[in-house]
Amino acid sequence: MFKQLLELFFAFAKVGVMTFGGGYAMLPILQREIVENKGWATEEELADYFAIGQCTPGVIAVNTATFIGRKKDGILGGVVATLGVVFPSIVIISLLAGVISRFAELSWVKNAFAGVRVCVCVLIANAVWKLGKKSIVDKWAAAIFAVIAVGAIFTELSPVVFVLVAGVCGVVLRVLLQKGGAAK
Repeated sequence: MFKQLLELFFAFAKVGVMTFGGGYAMLPILQREIVENKGWATEEELADYFAIGQCTPGVIAVNTATFIGRKKDGILGGVVATLGVVFPSIVIISLLAGVISRFAELSWVKNAFAGVRVCVCVLIANAVWKLGKKSIVDKWAAAIFAVIAVGAIFTELSPVVFVLVAGVCGVVLRVLLQKGGAAK
């Protein structure tokens, strides 16, 4: 059991140490490490964890780590995965906190952060693309995607509202399709 927990901690610490740009930037790294490398979750499960993680308090990647850890090794696994994903950030932030104000105004530091922000956008877009290919499986899922995308772009509603609306739409559409005998 200790060996499994150690593997869980280090897998999520690896995700945490490789991530710059916040929780969303962790999504493609989580996908690669947890789905492709470790096989601890499927693409669909990971998409569900992302959705639930978006609706719960806290950082989406930390919440997702907790869900995956809990699935793999129970409550202790959830705690260990959570600690693993945040541990690198705690160490790095603690080290940088004392010196960041001295360097933040240097032009090369500003330029480096600008480049990192662009990279984070690409990583997020890649995660969205991969999740979209697995999630948008029929015209009804595409319709839900389109409605939610328009709502998210043009309103300031909470992501929780969008997840709840999409979930209700998914249930209602599947019930209606089953009653009507239609497939996709």
